[in-house]
Order: sequence, then C-alpha cells, then structure tokens
Amino acid sequence: MNRYPRNMIGYGPDAPDPQWPGKARVAVQFVLNYEEGGENCILHGDAASEAFLSDIAGAAPWPGQRHWNMESMYEYGARAGFWRVHRLFTGAGIPLTVYGVATALARSPEQVEAMQAAGWEIASHGLKWVEHKDMPEEEERAAINEAIRLHTEVVGERPRGWYTGRCSANTVRLVAEEGGFDYISDTYDDDLPYWIESGDRDQLIIPYTLEANDMRFATSPGWINGEQFGSYLQDAFDTLYEEAADGHPRMMTIGLHCRLIGRPGKIAALKRFIAHIQGFKDVWTPRRIELAQHWAKTHPHTRVERPSTMDEPRFTARFGGIYEHSPWIASRAWALELGPAHDRPAGLANALARAFRSSSRDERLGVLQAHPDLAGKLAAAKRLTAESTAEQATAGLDALTDAERTRFTELNTAYVEKHGFPFIIAVRDHDKAGILAAFEARIANDTETEFAEACKQVERIARLRLEETL
Repeated sequence: MNRYPRNMIGYGPDAPDPQWPGKARVAVQFVLNYEEGGENCILHGDAASEAFLSDIAGAAPWPGQRHWNMESMYEYGARAGFWRVHRLFTGAGIPLTVYGVATALARSPEQVEAMQAAGWEIASHGLKWVEHKDMPEEEERAAINEAIRLHTEVVGERPRGWYTGRCSANTVRLVAEEGGFDYISDTYDDDLPYWIESGDRDQLIIPYTLEANDMRFATSPGWINGEQFGSYLQDAFDTLYEEAADGHPRMMTIGLHCRLIGRPGKIAALKRFIAHIQGFKDVWTPRRIELAQHWAKTHPHTRVERPSTMDEPRFTARFGGIYEHSPWIASRAWALELGPAHDRPAGLANALARAFRSSSRDERLGVLQAHPDLAGKLAAAKRLTAESTAEQATAGLDALTDAERTRFTELNTAYVEKHGFPFIIAVRDHDKAGILAAFEARIANDTETEFAEACKQVERIARLRLEETL
C-alpha cells in the first residue's frame, strides 16, 4: 500500500464543539517547563554543554567542558525564576501544568514540594533535557521507562501527561505504546485535542505550542522585550475569543520556562496578560490533565473503518459503485498515495477523480455510457443502481406526468443519437424543472463540450455519493 502517514486534514472545516465547563469560550492553559538541572552538562554524563534556550546569543556546545555561564543561567531558573513564576500564578489562582524533566525534578525537591502544594500537575518532560532524534528506538524506549520510574520516585505518583520536546519521529508512538498516559503533547498541529490510534490503544493528543511561548526570547526571530510577548499573547487570545462567537470554543496554550519568563523584565508582560483574561467570565484556565479528562468524557474516541487503511478488495467493494458500474476507478484510486486526508468525502472524491481523469478517453466514455437515461426505460423497469434510484427520486424523476415522461424520452433519444452517451447531470443539485431546462439547453452543444461537461457531472455525482457513504 502506497500510504502517506502525515495527517493534513485533522478536523477540517468542522471542528467539534469542546463544550468547555461553564460554557467557556476559550480554555487558556499555561505550561511551565522545568528543565533546570536536566540539561546537557558533562556533570550529567553528557558529551558537551547545553546550547539551547538561554540568554546567551549564538551559544554552541562545548565538547568535554563545562560552560559556566550556561550552567548559571539554568540555575537562575531554579533559584529565582521558578519562585517568581510561582508567586505570580498562586497569587492569580491559576493552576499550572509543569513539564518536569525527571532528573531536573530529582535535583529540585523544594520546588517539587511547592508545585504539589499549589496543586499543579507535574507531567513528564522526559528523563533528560537532551535531543532524542538520533536515539535508537530501544534506547529511547528505555529512557521513557526510566523517566517514568524516576518521576514516580521523586514526585510520589506516575506522570499522566508526556511532552519530550526534543523528540524523535518515534517518540509519540513509543509513549503511546507505554500505555499509561492520559495525553501526549509532542505535536503542534491543531488548535484542539484529538485522538490517534496506536495499535490497540486510543491515545489522546493535546497539541503544544512553540509560538505562544517564551522560548522566543532565546531564538531568532523572537521577542526583544516583554511587551512584544504580551502583545502577541493578547492578540492570540482576543482572536480566539472572537472566533468562539460562532459556537465553537477554542483552546490556547502558553509555554513558559523558569530561566526565561522568570526574569523581571519578561514576566511583567505575562502579568498584564493574566489580568487581561481575568477580565472575562467565560474563560477556563485548567491544567492539561483537566483538559484530557474533559475531552475523554465529552469526545470519546470511536474507531471507524478508514479508506486509507483498507486493502484493495475491501476498498473496491466499498467504493466501486461510486462511479456508475466502473469499479476499476476505485481500484486505481486505491493504488494512489492515500493518507488520512483521503478518509473524508472531499479527499476520497479527489482520489477517485484523479483515477478517472487520468484514464483514457475511451475509458471515460465507457463510464459515461454506463450511466442510465434520466427517467428512462431502466428507471421504469426498476433496474437502476440503488444510488441512481435514490438520486432520481430526490429530484422527483420517479413521479413524472405523462407529458414530462414523453419530453424526457424525446430528449434522451436525441441526446444519445447526437453525442453517443446519455445526458448526465448531478440531479441532487437541481429540481425537476432545473434538470429539464439544463437538458434542453445542453443538447445543442457540440460533443466535445458535452463530453467535458458530462465528465464534470460524473465527478460531482461521485462527490455527492461519498457524502452519503462516509
């Protein structure tokens, strides 16, 4: 099977209503990444010093050496930044989710105690704050298991949420396979939670953010001052709040780091943003675990048969009748590069249309000729396909007057004699009078014009049929 694994459609234009508690229009969720003491450092057995997410511009790893300035900046996050953030959020009465690196938590018992006393969720941020991209699969699986073990030992309970951050292509699958997480956040691909199927497990994904994130104080392009960060957060929130007026509430995630937002010149903008959202009554500020619990209860996952995962016999059996008496189109469509985007009517219609469009003219003519006359002899003898029977009935073509039947018969005969194939129109788009008017107008066209129009109508019929099928 030639299959494309990336999901390029998600919820599409029709995202579900989250039904947030209290009829909230926006769920604003704050994450504090606690990485201090878990970063790359030769004291931790790493090959080089850390080079990521600090106020050192253009930092690079120092192989085999301690980077004193880098270490002290991370230490600032634990020693001062954390407590400034702690005071802000406990004072505002907003609970956080902490993405805690297990080795960092083990080196910060007093901060862990403060997190727990505040009722913050402590999710797992992996074993160490290092890259996973080059880890062999078994090594990464072992690191995940050790992160859970150490986290449980330090915190007193196992983590229920996971975010690696510096992940590999295998991370989400490996964490889902572990089987004990209410949610995974190693994606950035949606505005709402969603489910994935990983083997026999239905795994909830709560996407994270790298844009509404203070990490951009340490990256380029990024925030130069706190006002830019605060302005961005407020614009994002105000847009989501306005969008939610359509009856579809939204979710906003904000990512923070102790050593970054914990600096006084940066946290001031965050204070102003918190004051801004607290001016709205219909805003929910949960921990991520509450988001997961709410979504699992309100939108539990239901497995359905998906076209992109079907084998060829099943695919052809299911969709072989979408193009009238032409199962070969479904067979050819199955051989295309299908993926999750083709599991919905628009995507599958496009795959089938591609197979139809790329066929020879004689093959397309055969498809046109497979269509029945409108209100013709096959309809009278009840020998139409179920799809054609239903379609003609929607336009009232199964209940014609004698005069109407006579006129359709005359037009059918003249049209086929002139063009060599039946008159084809997507009857679900028209009423009986509109169909007759189109018939009388199009019969005068030349055959090439009508061939092209008939092919377009065949594709439209297929699209409408898929709306009924999927």
